[in-house]
This record gives sequence, structure tokens and C-alpha cells, in this order.
Amino acid sequence: MTSLPPTAPPPFRNERPVDRRSTALRTDHYELTMVDAARQSGRADDDATFELFTRRLPRGRAYGVVAGTEQAIDAVTRFRFSDTQIEYLGRRGVVSADTLAWLADYRFRGDIWGFAEGEVHFANEPVLTVRSSFAEAIVLETILLSIFNHDSAIAAAAARMVDAAAGRSIMEAGSRRTHDENAVASARAAYLVGAGGSSNLEAGFRYGVPTLGTTAHAFVLAHRTEREAFIAQRETFGPGSTYLVDTYDVVDGIRTAVEVCGPELGAIRIDSGDLAEQARGARALLDALGCTGTRIIVSNDLDEWRIAELASAPIDGYLAGTALVSGSGHPTAGFVYKLVAIDDGSGPRSVAKTSGGKIGQGGVKTVRRLLDADGRIERDLVTVGAGMAPEFGPGPGRGLQIPLVMGGDVIDEARLVDRRDTAARSRNELHEGARLPDPTHTYPVPEIEGALA
Repeated sequence: MTSLPPTAPPPFRNERPVDRRSTALRTDHYELTMVDAARQSGRADDDATFELFTRRLPRGRAYGVVAGTEQAIDAVTRFRFSDTQIEYLGRRGVVSADTLAWLADYRFRGDIWGFAEGEVHFANEPVLTVRSSFAEAIVLETILLSIFNHDSAIAAAAARMVDAAAGRSIMEAGSRRTHDENAVASARAAYLVGAGGSSNLEAGFRYGVPTLGTTAHAFVLAHRTEREAFIAQRETFGPGSTYLVDTYDVVDGIRTAVEVCGPELGAIRIDSGDLAEQARGARALLDALGCTGTRIIVSNDLDEWRIAELASAPIDGYLAGTALVSGSGHPTAGFVYKLVAIDDGSGPRSVAKTSGGKIGQGGVKTVRRLLDADGRIERDLVTVGAGMAPEFGPGPGRGLQIPLVMGGDVIDEARLVDRRDTAARSRNELHEGARLPDPTHTYPVPEIEGALA
């Protein structure tokens, strides 16, 4: 068994209540040691600008979706160190005593601009711009990347599923396939881009996401017969709820549900087998039994490609789980958070990494979206400015960066329903070919153009 080196401090045991509202320790060790070293070198208080962007979109995707803005801004406002957290850092010797005192008084006092939540984005453009002192901004790197990388990945996957469904309903139901907090964020991200709701009650409680659900196979198996289970469901929720008919045999299950509920049978759900074939047989049987208004819902490891394959089947809605909450093969959006400009008092200076493989582009960037005559996205224009903030003067297209936080105060407090409208409007501006599971239309990576006049 590996033991700790003799110089390592003893494990910290927190004997006082934890401040679970604080997000300050949801960060990497080196963020705080960078602050400590920057305070020693005199760079901590320099005016700095960081940008959050992705160098490339996942293979086979024509666009991404910005999601997580509300949670990220909330996390920034709660990025305050409690006495217990300061004690922990001190006992572990993470930073010097002077920097501990600085952290104890920390709160973000800077400015943040970003794409409106729900807006589509492409590679090589800043979806978030953070300006403050170097020390204030650098400690936010991990928490911002954690939220935006997860939520934007889920939103992009869910958006592709919503598009593939072509107007049929999508419900998110993947809570049991991911971490409990990720489950809540995934439900919200899916609802943002057009899913009808979620099975996750915390998402409903916290964000107002519509929730629904009735019974699972265990409920049917707990009763002596399927009929007994369906009668119990009818007595509790009425005939208009959704009945799971594939615990034993789909045809028998449908017949039993119709016998129990009659023509008022609201919906059936099929969770196994050849879903297209099962749905066609179910539709024919339901119609023959007089249940022409009964909806057919399917589930079972659905992703955007599988949903698209089911387009010709008589299906009314889809329950998406594992693929949705895992980003459908791409669990992160690939965002990075990079210093692009700094001012030590002698004027703004662009900075960027230049080593091979991850070459950056310094300077603070402004993003405009250009639409063609049909109202479709033609391209995004990314322009480097000479200052420390995005610079919007007269120019073509629509400016995409809006103020989110100014002087530490939250500016953007749009409701989730408004963000859903943004997401729908933004995706409707995409070329139709860009919204296919295998896109036939892609957008060029925005070229970064010279400094603003």
C-alpha cells in the first residue's frame, strides 16, 4: 500500500458544517497557486481578459449550442471562500498566509460578456469573455469550464435529437445514467433546446422544467397480472396516462390496456424490440380497437441517428436517456479558457500560446453573425480589437456578445422560457443541412480578422 510522503500534511477532517452554497473549492489546486505566485510577481492585479472557446467542434457536427450560462453566472456569484474552506487551505499549506487573506475577501468584481444562452456557436469564437484582475479571473477557470463543457455538450446532443424528431416530442429521461447533479443540468439543457420536459423532479423544482412519468416495469411485475397493474394505474392516474405495454408481450399488453381504459387510453410506451415494427403493429391494433387517438411513445437507447431512422414509423414521441445525458458520443464541448490580453498599466498587450499543436490567437475578439437573404447563417465574423473588452461599433450583422455581469453585478436574468426562444430562433437560422444527424452543410471556422479601427 502506498503511504503519504513524510512531508505531507495530515488529512483534513472538516468537523464543522460545510457551506454547500460555496463554489470556491470546485476548482483545481493550481488555480490558487497561480494566484499566490502572481501576487509575488506583481501580476495579480493587472487588468486581464480571458476568453472561453473551442478550437474545433466534435467530428461530424456542424454547430454547437451554448448552455449553462445561468448556472455559471450563479456559480461565479457563489465563488466565496467560507471560514472552513480557508481553514482547510491553510492546514494543507496550499497558498501563503497573505494569499489566504486575499481569498477570504474574494468576490468577483469584474465584467463578463457572452453569447446568449441557447445561441448556436462555431469553433474559434469566444462564447464567454471575462475581464477583471488576473487573479480574480484565473480562479474562475475550472468552474466555468466544468459547467459550460458539460451543459453545452448535452444541449448540442439534445438539439440534434429534437431536430431528428422533426416535430414529434422528445422527453429527457437519463437521470439514472449520470451523476445526480449532472442529471439536473442535463434535464435543463435538453429543455433549453426544445425537449418537452424531463423525468427529473429536481430539474422541475429548481428550474421549472416540466416533469412527467407514470410507471415502470417493476410496477407491472409487482402485481399478480398485467391487468391488475393497469387497473391500479387507471384508478390512480386515469385512463389518459401512458401505459407500459412491453413487460410481457406487446400485443397482449395493448389489448389489456384497451380493455382496462377503453378509447380514452392516452398513450402506450414500448421499450424493447424492433421499435419501428412494434410501432406499426401497435398503431394498426390500436386503430382496429377504436383507440385512434392513443399516442405511441418509444424508448430504448435512442440517439439522433436512431430517431431519424424511425421517422417513417407511426411514433408520436421519444424518451431519450443514456445518449442524451452523455452527449451522444461527445460528453464535453471541448471549451478552453485562455488569457488573450493583459494590461500592466502601460497599455493593453495581446498574449497567446505559440507552441505547436495548440497555437492561440491573442487579443480581445468581437463576434458578429451574418445572415443571408433567406435569414440563414452565412458565417460569423470574428474581429480582434485593440482594447480589453469586445468593441461593438457600427458594423455588419448581429453582435453576439451581450453583457452578463458588470462590476460584479449580474445583468442578464432572462427566464429559461426566454432562453428556449433564443435556442429555437438561433437553430432556425441554420441551413437545414446543418441540422441533420450527418450534416450535408457545414460552416467554415470563423477567420479572425485584424484589429478594429
